Amino acid sequence: MFTGIIAGTGKIVGRKAVGGGVALEIEAGFTLSDPQEGESIAVSGVCLTAYSIRGNRFAADVSPETLSRTKLGLLASGDEVNLERAVRLADRLGGHLVSGHIDCLARVTGRDKLGDYTIFTFDLPGEQERYVIEKGSVAIDGVSLTVNSCGGGRFTVSIIPHTLRETTLERLRPGDQVNIEVDIIGKYVEKLLFHGGADGKGRAKTAIDATFLSEHGFF
Repeated sequence: MFTGIIAGTGKIVGRKAVGGGVALEIEAGFTLSDPQEGESIAVSGVCLTAYSIRGNRFAADVSPETLSRTKLGLLASGDEVNLERAVRLADRLGGHLVSGHIDCLARVTGRDKLGDYTIFTFDLPGEQERYVIEKGSVAIDGVSLTVNSCGGGRFTVSIIPHTLRETTLERLRPGDQVNIEVDIIGKYVEKLLFHGGADGKGRAKTAIDATFLSEHGFF
């Protein structure tokens, strides 16, 4: 589990095809203190298993499934990535709960300045749009961000100078693709309300249902 608070960036320094997938070698731009072989590291939002950790370098395998759902398959040696190590239970949860399991790719359709802030607009596949809500959370290339506005298959976020400077978001331009992980809590709520409750017969054992939420202004 991650928080979407990026520890720093790194670079792809090696890439080779392995068993239908890809093995990446990544060099972090910061020290990997107390490294553990097999630990989880989020690479631009994708949870990968790190091995062969040497100093600030590590290797990670990317499966065919992950290549099909994320932009990791588009990366080449020299490309930068956002890096975050798995959260510890004693850490501050500064962003939101991020699993590192990418839901879809989105495309940058706008980049505008508003004072010191940068406003990005993204196109979002229709099947994921319902999980993105105004003032809710979304992870973009692993970065925890707050949704400014959404609708019509698009959403916007406002990036502060620090986040722009410390992550790969600064390099994004219209037309670029990003990894998107929507807030997992919304998907669990939807599953419980609309796809069968605790009794296993399609009924939730609670007075809270879609009608209740709609009547009280949640929809």
